[in-house]
Amino acid sequence: MSQVQRHPLAAQAADVLLTRIRAGEWALGHKLPGETTLAAQLGVGRSTLREAIRELSGKGVLESRQGAGVFVTALDITEDWDTVLRRADIVTVIEARIAIEAEAAALAAARRTPADLRALWRALTARAEAGDTLESLVDADTAFHRTVIAAAHNDILTQMFDAFVPRLRTAMIDMLRIRPMPDPAADHHAHELLVDAIRARTPEAAATTSRLHLTTLKSAFETR
Repeated sequence: MSQVQRHPLAAQAADVLLTRIRAGEWALGHKLPGETTLAAQLGVGRSTLREAIRELSGKGVLESRQGAGVFVTALDITEDWDTVLRRADIVTVIEARIAIEAEAAALAAARRTPADLRALWRALTARAEAGDTLESLVDADTAFHRTVIAAAHNDILTQMFDAFVPRLRTAMIDMLRIRPMPDPAADHHAHELLVDAIRARTPEAAATTSRLHLTTLKSAFETR
């Protein structure tokens, strides 16, 4: 059994606890052993153990419940979105977009309002009329996709997409500089088909259209 060897003891104890949680010793929602038992296992005093638990509680891994004990609330420390996305490969980001946007397109087809449709047509027109710069084209394309997600009326999906935008924008501009779009008309037609599916209230067609378009985009990055 791992024991703490060096100072600072609380940080060391927190690391050992996190390692044991990651290893599956305690499942999500599981109650940790009592304070005396756990402190003995780690080879630290109870006050050091409490500090370690406070540290992991602050990171969302543990939760102390008055009169009930300490429970596992996450199986690892969750990094903030910015950190994750800065490190993520762009293909990984697009895979996540496929999962989010295909579902959002289906929801948009089921939930869209007349106002949503007007916003989609405006975004589609703006995309077609985007300026000559790559930046303006990428921004217009991003705005269109965000309008689709907004029509799903799910704030969490919208916020997740917004988190992707800075990472995605830079990568898209870089890729288009290296490999210009082979058939802009066909690409725009794919976006028109998506709007048509949403307008027709056909969720399955909307999801399929979104997935096919983004899978093509993913392939373009994989073959760079």
